[in-house]
Amino acid sequence: MTIKQLRAFLAVAQSLSFAQACERLHLSQPALSLAIKNLEESLGGQLLVRTTRSVALTPEGETLLPIARRLLADWDNTEELLRQHFTLQLGKVSIAAMPSFAGNLLPVALKAFRDRHPKVNVAVHDVINEQVLEMVRNRRVELGIAFEPENLEGLAFTPFYTDRFVAVVPADCALAQRSELTWAELLEQPFITLQRPSTVRLMLEELVAADHGKLPVAFESHQLSTIGRMVAQGLGVSAVPSLCIQQMQELGAHCVALGTPQLERRVGLFRLADHELSSAAQAMCDVLLHIRDWKRVGLPTAYAE
Repeated sequence: MTIKQLRAFLAVAQSLSFAQACERLHLSQPALSLAIKNLEESLGGQLLVRTTRSVALTPEGETLLPIARRLLADWDNTEELLRQHFTLQLGKVSIAAMPSFAGNLLPVALKAFRDRHPKVNVAVHDVINEQVLEMVRNRRVELGIAFEPENLEGLAFTPFYTDRFVAVVPADCALAQRSELTWAELLEQPFITLQRPSTVRLMLEELVAADHGKLPVAFESHQLSTIGRMVAQGLGVSAVPSLCIQQMQELGAHCVALGTPQLERRVGLFRLADHELSSAAQAMCDVLLHIRDWKRVGLPTAYAE
């Protein structure tokens, strides 16, 4: 059976008139008759009894009629649903982002996306850097935002900007009055950092190991917000990506630039290299890539270079 044949059958069965069915479907009588004939041949028997004066349904035609109604209704509903998805009148997009980005920069892009596509649902998974990559690879999300890994392994990466780490110190301490700190000065203080296997933690340990040995960890937490509050209470200092500056300041801590060696890593958008994005995910991708200067998004003027 084809959709065209079912529509032809339904039009005739409902009106019991080939002439009326032709008008409704905008078909010629030969075309309509051929569609009915092909349908009957594909099913193996007669569905309509046609005389010069009337049209009637055979018992098999009576059986097919309610089924044809349901099939065509399902088809039309499916067609409309997909049309709404393609035109972004409906849809859903899932995106995974490391918490520092999800909580500080991503909301700006989400606002722009919602302004353009208010009927598309967005699910944000704020997970650690490694889980972002895993969720994209496992197709649990279509898009991911994280630090660039050393090995992409089937992922396509589009960089947003290069993030540089800054020091986080209590707002009322002497270090907060400085315009720049050395790593040696920062590491003289009790250090507060994210727990393993956070990429931020591993990056800090790798940088510090070369010149200063083991990272002097006094407190550790899974949440950046907890770290910011600990620093604000004078429990120690920390170092975080610059995208966290506004968050740290809102929590009562103060951020100071760090001298060499600079701890930098590119932040960007991940997707599967061989996977076609849904319309909703492509629209989200367009919004994310339209923001040309991520370094200034949510960043206080004093830190935006």
